[in-house]
Amino acid sequence: MIAQPENICAEIQTSLTHCGLFEDKKSSGNRWRISPEPFFLSSKDAEFFHQLGPQLLKFYTAWNKLYLESVKGTKWFAQYLDAGKPQELIEFGRMKRFRQALPTILRPDVIVTEEGFAVTELDSVPGGFGLTAELMSLYKDPAWQIIGDSEGGIPSMFYKMAESLAKEKNPCVAIVVSDEAQDYRSEMEWLASLLNKKGFPVYTVHPKEVQFREEGLFILDEGKWLRVDVLYRFFELFDLKNIPKSELMMYATKKGQVVTTPPYKACLEEKLSFALFHHPSMKTDWEKTLGSETFNTLSHLIPETWVLDSRAMPPYGVIPGLELKGSAVQSWQELMSLTQKEREMVIKPSGFSPESWGSRGVVVGHDVSGEVWQETLTKGLQQFPDQTSILQKFYKGKRVPVSYLDENSGQMVTMQGRVRLTPYYFVVENTTHLAGILATLCPQNKKKIHGMTDAVILPCAIRDSR
Repeated sequence: MIAQPENICAEIQTSLTHCGLFEDKKSSGNRWRISPEPFFLSSKDAEFFHQLGPQLLKFYTAWNKLYLESVKGTKWFAQYLDAGKPQELIEFGRMKRFRQALPTILRPDVIVTEEGFAVTELDSVPGGFGLTAELMSLYKDPAWQIIGDSEGGIPSMFYKMAESLAKEKNPCVAIVVSDEAQDYRSEMEWLASLLNKKGFPVYTVHPKEVQFREEGLFILDEGKWLRVDVLYRFFELFDLKNIPKSELMMYATKKGQVVTTPPYKACLEEKLSFALFHHPSMKTDWEKTLGSETFNTLSHLIPETWVLDSRAMPPYGVIPGLELKGSAVQSWQELMSLTQKEREMVIKPSGFSPESWGSRGVVVGHDVSGEVWQETLTKGLQQFPDQTSILQKFYKGKRVPVSYLDENSGQMVTMQGRVRLTPYYFVVENTTHLAGILATLCPQNKKKIHGMTDAVILPCAIRDSR
């Protein structure tokens, strides 16, 4: 007997609620619309995502290399990435032992457009991979192939990533979740619990629960103190002053008593890297470091992006690549009086800011009034260089239909939505592994695509063509 879609959705919701990943209507916590099927990609699209991982790792490697070269020579590249950061954090990230360290979970935000894909952002401290792992398990079916399952899925790749960092088998892993990241605690606890049941020592803890001793960091589990080998840093660097014991965790990392990932390298958590990638004076450097093939691919995927730099330009200066009505823009003031159609751009904090967490500081130009647009642009310029913001071309998502269970009527409903795909790549021995892709579909009238109560959130799959 074939199960009804309504019943499938109800079962999925019950399972998610039981895991602590989905909350009831009375709560203001995590909840969304549930569909009976995953989000289907073609085999060609799935192959694109498999190829994207190695290209993004090359991007991070090139970004890191160009930054370190800039520190020693051409200063302006590094100056942008260091703007607004505490000097001690900058120096920590430049230490010899961390020079080649890169994030080990890579998650781009990929918008599906009529023309293809656009990589609008990179998140090196991503949430959502615990939720994606559970959704992948709930949506398994012989009729389709969940993308990432062939690699062993997210829990398996998370632990392999940790083993690769620790350079030993069976390392003890602490996922340290700050108060700022509280919304993601339940999924991290679920992931740690799942791995623990499989015999892997992985624990989700609050920073206060980490104890520092001369020989390293320790956490308490069932009355026994365990030494931490790998610390997964699930807190943002802008928030360090609010993180209990952050200095002790950094000290243990500095002394090589624990391996911390993502590394304490604020330069690699800046959205303005896309602006530096598109800067014409850096083209040769990027192309040489990335290789022509990867450079050309990323040039088509990464939207045109600019740093909101308020410093004066000479009369003959222009903002590279930014044009209005076919003419080069010479001053940010020219953008103040744009029409709604001309404002198809996004302004967002570059990275080292409380407003960069989630979608808090993102303003879509044609989704706000002219007054709000002017205020946002003015604020971004005034805050430079203490807080950098970027301007980015807006990519409109392709309309796609998705069905979901309407909780009020108990009936299936079809929505026209726009989709953001967030693949999760785990780096093991300098190789990326695609462990899953999360699809977030929002109503077509929403300009910002992110997790919300009226979004549909799904894992991605390939339908069996047999």
